[in-house]
Amino acid sequence: MRGSLLVDHIGELVTNDGRDGDPLGIRRDAALLVEDGQVAWIGPARDAPAADRRIDAGGAAVLPGFVDSHAHLVFAGDRAAEFAARMAGEPYTGGGIRTTVGATRAASDDDLRATVRRLRAEMLRQGTTTVEIKSGYGLNVADEARSLRIAAEFTGDTTFLGAHVVPAEYADRPDDYVGLVCGPMLAAAAPYARWIDVFCERGAFDADHARAILACGQAAGLGVRLHANQLGPGPGVQLGVELGAASVDHCTHLTDADIDALAGSDTVATLLPGAEFSTRSPYPDARRLLDAGVTVALATDCNPGSSYTSSMPFCVALAVREMRMTPAEAVWAATAGGAAALRRTDVGRLTPGARADLIVLDAPSHLHLAYRPGVPLIRQVLHNGVPR
Repeated sequence: MRGSLLVDHIGELVTNDGRDGDPLGIRRDAALLVEDGQVAWIGPARDAPAADRRIDAGGAAVLPGFVDSHAHLVFAGDRAAEFAARMAGEPYTGGGIRTTVGATRAASDDDLRATVRRLRAEMLRQGTTTVEIKSGYGLNVADEARSLRIAAEFTGDTTFLGAHVVPAEYADRPDDYVGLVCGPMLAAAAPYARWIDVFCERGAFDADHARAILACGQAAGLGVRLHANQLGPGPGVQLGVELGAASVDHCTHLTDADIDALAGSDTVATLLPGAEFSTRSPYPDARRLLDAGVTVALATDCNPGSSYTSSMPFCVALAVREMRMTPAEAVWAATAGGAAALRRTDVGRLTPGARADLIVLDAPSHLHLAYRPGVPLIRQVLHNGVPR
């Protein structure tokens, strides 16, 4: 149903317009008008215009929908046993990815589609209105292309991650696999992808291989993203900045030079605290990044191995508790920060002209997302102006 929709009696409206030095651009006793799937007006509730329909927020907080800029939703099977082993003390090395590759290759299109649909619905119920979806569990030409084709049914922000790990059949021939990724696999995947990504890490791809793959992706018209510095210090962050990546993700182990490089660039540092929670690894030091002036985003890293959560509110709470972010910084990172990581200007904010993606909390303030962890606080979600 189209026509105009008024959301009024908003106790706290988070706009992310940055006015008056407040990054969240909070307005109190506010209202918001939606027309044709976009925000048409915001202002004091007392000045609210007439509309065809109305939602009474009842004094609750209203926020932009969460923007999850890093998720791996196209897969089959799970790795619950691997999680249990980690909780019993085994370290995380990334090796379990190949287990998911085998299950994903064996799955039907309908099975993969059902998994994406289920997880996308979970995300929407928890306030995520925009999500990026990666491939990376096919690792051959046919399965990477079909993963992206299925992902594209659910989002415009699809990412080709053929360089997730070297699959078992190429274990002794990594150069040949890089050639496959840069050649036939990229050609098959690019029509369904907006971005290209590489897991630049020990045990995955080194800087030379990552640079070669990302350069080929750029030549094919794809934007650059990068898994970087998750398992230890490495070249990934600075390589991402060098190539003008929209985002470098994980950023768990950073040197001063890495932070200086990020601070002097437009590259977003996307932090994924669900991965640290699920692998019992050290958390990134968000405070160090923020104090240096780096743009920070939060995302779930939803995947069956190292971060099987679809909850952005959970990641907000972790960021505040474990990464020294303030609640306002974490909310901004989960909304406007995610939009910056995807180079999107139409989401992550509630200002005239933005897409009408918003969440009504069952709480009076954004503070409750961290203050009440684990509590289902998302009362209502609007996606493209439509109640979900």
